[in-house]
Amino acid sequence: MADNDTPAENVPSDKSNASSENAIEISIDALASEVQESLSLAKRQKFWETQPVGQVKDLGDTSLPEGPIQQPTPLSEVKQEPYNLPSAYELVTIWILRRCVVSWHIGLRVKTSKKLVAFISGIPAKLCICDAAMLIAEINFLCVHKKLRSRTLTPVMIKEVSRRVRMENIWQEAYTSGVVLPTPITTCQNWIRPLNPEKLIDVGFSRLGARMTMSRTIKLYKLPEQTTTPGFRKMEPHDVPAVTRLLRNYLKQFVLAPNFDENEVEHWLLPKEDVMDAYVVESPESHEITDFCSFYTYTRSIFGSQDHSILKVAYSYYNVSTKTPLVQLVSDALVVAKKKDLDVFNVLDIMLNETFFRELRFHRADGKLNYYLYNYRLKHVLRSSEIGLVPL
Repeated sequence: MADNDTPAENVPSDKSNASSENAIEISIDALASEVQESLSLAKRQKFWETQPVGQVKDLGDTSLPEGPIQQPTPLSEVKQEPYNLPSAYELVTIWILRRCVVSWHIGLRVKTSKKLVAFISGIPAKLCICDAAMLIAEINFLCVHKKLRSRTLTPVMIKEVSRRVRMENIWQEAYTSGVVLPTPITTCQNWIRPLNPEKLIDVGFSRLGARMTMSRTIKLYKLPEQTTTPGFRKMEPHDVPAVTRLLRNYLKQFVLAPNFDENEVEHWLLPKEDVMDAYVVESPESHEITDFCSFYTYTRSIFGSQDHSILKVAYSYYNVSTKTPLVQLVSDALVVAKKKDLDVFNVLDIMLNETFFRELRFHRADGKLNYYLYNYRLKHVLRSSEIGLVPL
């Protein structure tokens, strides 16, 4: 949702839109204070003190080695049986995603009714951390029924997925959360660009700014009818090798980033209707693929509106610019998203994204996203611009 203190028509100021070159590093003391405050408010987070993750007490201690916190052990020493649950519940494996380790999709059901009340998932991924390439698990989609969140089921789900990951001889994990846990490697800000400002204001997602009319707001966010970059077209299967090369070269500059191969680019980036949109720029002269942009889409339910039931959201994925200016490339992505009848375009201030916020009229939203590593220690908190991993 849009920040209630930020009028819908506002453009980020120079101060809040500093370029990545001038970005201020996150204060370790401020981060430690935030984490400690969060810990004091929720006893359940004491669980993390038992886990191989960065701890608050260790922030700023550069004597600790960077890398794995716990070393791999023989698989025979990994706990072989699932963690114990209250007798009313049972763990089940749920097949819902492709390219997965099936056992990493864990559901929790009530034995009598078979009602699903919790879920957590992981997928294998190749990640580069400080130039070290490793196979990890990306953990996602943790959810527990709201009436059961005080019954210590969340720690059991987390420990169980980690146990199953280790059974596959994988010892590191990456995950994100809007909640501050011990201990983020960085905190990123979400920014939004209205595509359908009238609808956003009508459903309460945004508000009409002071001294602004609806017609002026609509005009402010009006986009061109067509894309402007010569050779801009939808990505096709034969573009996979070129896009892979562009993406791999681009991601080398970031401290934390995926290490995509062609199979993964084909799976994650090839366009899928209402899921993933990806576009390349093909030089009209040489037919070389010089740039590409992408975003995925999802819907959110709207409650309390007589005219609208869903909000259609675009979420910026990976954008690589070598010949076309990044601001122009993303502007074309906005045009495409608007033509697809999407309502708002989201983007995190990771990679080089903040360089186009001001010109394209993005403004700061009220959501932040924290990045975490499990069983891997970094000596320093990262800037958001050092992150090259986009959550799905």
